[in-house]
Amino acid sequence: MTNFDSSSKKTSTEPGPSKGKSKEKAAAKVPDQFINRELGILAFQRRVLAQAEDSRVPLLERLRFLCIVSSNLDEFFEIRVAGLRERLKLNSTLTGPDGLPPARLYRQIADEVHELVARQYRLLEDILFPALVKEGVRFFRRSDWNAAQAEWIKMYFFREVMPVLTPIGLDPAHPFPRVLNKSLNFAVELDGKDAFGRNSAAAIVQAPRTLPRFIRLPDELADGSEYGFVFLSSILHAHVGELFAGMTVKGCYQFRVTRNSDLFVDEEETKNLRQALQGELPQRHFGDSVRLEVADNCSAEMIEFLRSQFELSSPDIYTVNGPVNLVRLISVPDAIDRPDLKFPLFQPGLPKELTKHSDIFASIRAGSILLHHPFQSFNPVVEFIQQASIDPQVVAIKQTVYRAGHDSMLMKALIQAARSGKEVTVVVELFARFDEETNISWAAQLEEIGAHVVYGVVGHKAHAKMAMVVRREEGALKRYIHLGTGNYHTRTAKLYTDFGLLTCDEKLATDVNNMFMQLTGLGKASQMNYLWQSPFTLHKEVLKAIERETELAKAGKRGVIMAKMNAMLEPKVISALYDASRAGVKIELIVRGVCALIPGVPGLSENIRVRSVIGRFLEHARIYYFGNDGDEIVYLSSADWMDRNFFRRIEIAFPILDKKLKKRVVDEGLKIYLKDNMQSWEMDTTGQYRLRSGRRKSGFCAQDALRNLLAVG
Repeated sequence: MTNFDSSSKKTSTEPGPSKGKSKEKAAAKVPDQFINRELGILAFQRRVLAQAEDSRVPLLERLRFLCIVSSNLDEFFEIRVAGLRERLKLNSTLTGPDGLPPARLYRQIADEVHELVARQYRLLEDILFPALVKEGVRFFRRSDWNAAQAEWIKMYFFREVMPVLTPIGLDPAHPFPRVLNKSLNFAVELDGKDAFGRNSAAAIVQAPRTLPRFIRLPDELADGSEYGFVFLSSILHAHVGELFAGMTVKGCYQFRVTRNSDLFVDEEETKNLRQALQGELPQRHFGDSVRLEVADNCSAEMIEFLRSQFELSSPDIYTVNGPVNLVRLISVPDAIDRPDLKFPLFQPGLPKELTKHSDIFASIRAGSILLHHPFQSFNPVVEFIQQASIDPQVVAIKQTVYRAGHDSMLMKALIQAARSGKEVTVVVELFARFDEETNISWAAQLEEIGAHVVYGVVGHKAHAKMAMVVRREEGALKRYIHLGTGNYHTRTAKLYTDFGLLTCDEKLATDVNNMFMQLTGLGKASQMNYLWQSPFTLHKEVLKAIERETELAKAGKRGVIMAKMNAMLEPKVISALYDASRAGVKIELIVRGVCALIPGVPGLSENIRVRSVIGRFLEHARIYYFGNDGDEIVYLSSADWMDRNFFRRIEIAFPILDKKLKKRVVDEGLKIYLKDNMQSWEMDTTGQYRLRSGRRKSGFCAQDALRNLLAVG
């Protein structure tokens, strides 16, 4: 191997490569009762990738789905794989309910991800890029440049790129640099001596994070295409020699390293949680390496050199035929004004109750209001807080914030309310993964203008979605509340399916008030009227409701359970569902992501069906339905049926009490999805998913049906 930088060479201590895919897959056995969480996550990524492979999906949306898979895989490696590697370093043999040993799981993950990534790049290079060319959207590779394009690109390099580059030549005075997490870099093989007589064999060049990863060519240089682009990586590759005057560039290779991005702050030992987290955030860029992506033209010597520098083993290396950072292509659809290549636009609807009054509080007093996003607008939730912030009769506003976004109208309204002298209390979750920096910024701004800002409870993420407005009316105080299944985030409210409830029901408002008192003060948990709350009652109430259906079935009555959520993993709940199935309870589960429960197994789960719906919008609502011998119980929640949601988070599940609204939730949130045969995947008894009936012209798509039912057009 070429000794690019022997002074900083390291060796790998990680498990060796798999002996072969076929043997590993043959050895992998689906457990009797539980599916592994990590493998379930990868199965979900394959379902998302199927959207990118579906020719019925608009072309630019297919590209977007492809990039979403890459983004999801980034987080999978940063958190899940990183955690697994830590267990391996400690020689842990502990297994989860699935019983899969960590070392074998690690190898199986590597095998499955290598297959998934190869499938991604085949799709991009063989299908999506050629299809885009036919539609007048072309990415010009270096081999495609004509003289005029090459000249324009050269001038762009000298004007925009070269001034912000910092090449690092590797020698005893310049050890291998600290490469930022997920940054685009180039490993450059060199020959010759520089002005100082140094003869380093290699250098590292980081692509500037301030520059776009693709650049649009002037129309006259697009060679007849409506949109002509060139990758920043191509520009750097073509002109990297300009950075090493007098030396010969023998090779130039893209690479990208993914690092452990979990944060550790000792909450019990920390006096100021916000300051401690601020100090920890920069380290996220330099955690332990967990994956290395390299271009497939990279020499074997350079791959081995990089592998040793990042202390990785062979299964951790992903050679790709194309751009090493597909995530950055997610902005391509937004850069192209071609509505015919995207999902059709529509205007979210409004419940008729909100059209009768300009005063949102008058509308809520007339009756509870159910919102189904994104088919119905999120604006009423924003207006709820905005009107409260300027209403002279409002004396206090309390709200939880998990993910709000960088430019949040809701947060601005809370700041305005505090400035106007209202009592504003905001429970900010600082540990909302990958939103920590944004939440810290909002917390600081709120504190500066006198709002009460608290960070929840040590050891428990505040994940509940609730807001309360206290208003003085006719000499007394009246409380209005919003409860939701999704975040107070105006952008994701257009992309995620969620429910929200606006109400002034006094018993529910009392429960919400008690929740805020628990979060901001001290004391024992209060007895709730309606809310099921984690970590105190939610798990118990869910088990109790499942057991009630089980007893009904045993008594010869009809037991029915329907539930919709993002993930289902908690063993006791799954065991209770198995018991219910054995008793004859009919169970329909709509689980978007990973589901550890295995349906349809005789003697265990023959009365359970599991579906996953993957479509234009991310299915995000959590719904719990229990038949209850005809007196239906319907709860909406922020919580999946996972250990963390039941025991390590502050969560709520809230009932839908109004009969009309209850019917809406059941019809719109459950039954309509059970009819879907266009975007619905059904799990079989081996844990594999299959598209229910294929994509037929006569098929039924739940998301399209909801858009037609609730949206304006």
